[in-house]
Amino acid sequence: MTVSTGVFISFEGIDGAGKSSHIEPLAELFRQHGRSVTVTREPGGTVLAEQLRKLVLTEPMDGLTEALLVFAARHDHVRRLIRPALLRAEVILSDRFSDSSFAYQGGGHGLDVTVLAQLERWVQGSCDAGEGRLLQPDLTLWFDLPPEQAALRLAHARSPDRFEARESAFFERVQHAYVVRAGEAAGRFVRIDAAAPRSQVWEQVVAAVLSRGWLV
Repeated sequence: MTVSTGVFISFEGIDGAGKSSHIEPLAELFRQHGRSVTVTREPGGTVLAEQLRKLVLTEPMDGLTEALLVFAARHDHVRRLIRPALLRAEVILSDRFSDSSFAYQGGGHGLDVTVLAQLERWVQGSCDAGEGRLLQPDLTLWFDLPPEQAALRLAHARSPDRFEARESAFFERVQHAYVVRAGEAAGRFVRIDAAAPRSQVWEQVVAAVLSRGWLV
């Protein structure tokens, strides 16, 4: 198989939706088909971004400060890891990308989405991509799970971080923001029924990737 372009796939959903458990299996599936794969996460993915991640997940702050730190981490992530990997025609699998900012800082905290959109343009815009175009995933797998079910899963998993410990109303707002975001980018989003048994969730993930013709 001749590989000429990179592939960028993001995994999105509220905490507890189970998205992270399917990233490595998908990476291995791509490797079996001869692709070079980079697995990463947000906030994070570079040394600097991982340091900012620790601040975001542990230190108290308001929504705007949180957004600025997340986008600062994303800028370094995009510049140092994502764009170079795509230029090498690799497959990028990222546990969250900018949709999370619109869901968590926008929906959860109520931050003005025009502020987030401006940050997105600054961080993900590129003259290489053409005027007015943003770096976005080629496919976003949205793991859709009711907040109450996600909370039950988290309660049995580990001690919650600053995000996971928020009240249920916060996650309901986050979930609604994901619905809005998915509607605005319907060609990029694929909804995964994360309430289904794990094997069926995996089947949905594989089907979404197969539909794009990336596993041949």
